Amino acid sequence: MTTLRALLAASLIVGLFGLSVAKLPPMDDQAKAAAEEKKSKDAAAAEAAKAAQAKAEDRVVARYMAEQKAKGKTVAPQIAPTSQPAAPGSDAAKK
Repeated sequence: MTTLRALLAASLIVGLFGLSVAKLPPMDDQAKAAAEEKKSKDAAAAEAAKAAQAKAEDRVVARYMAEQKAKGKTVAPQIAPTSQPAAPGSDAAKK
């Protein structure tokens, strides 16, 4: 009984979603331009947030290393590999 209710609810949701999407008007040139502008602004904001995050992480690492140095411990930064692995068949992958 529960499975039947879940199946009916899911089909109702899918049907209503399809109906609502079918009624949307096509985008005109002005709406497309506004969407592209919003997309570029969002990308710029995301890039700024990423830069701020990296700067904050660098400050935390520097502070941690200074605190450890003050205690007399030596700490080497652990750098994760940031480069992408070489594509199969490339010169770097053959080495």
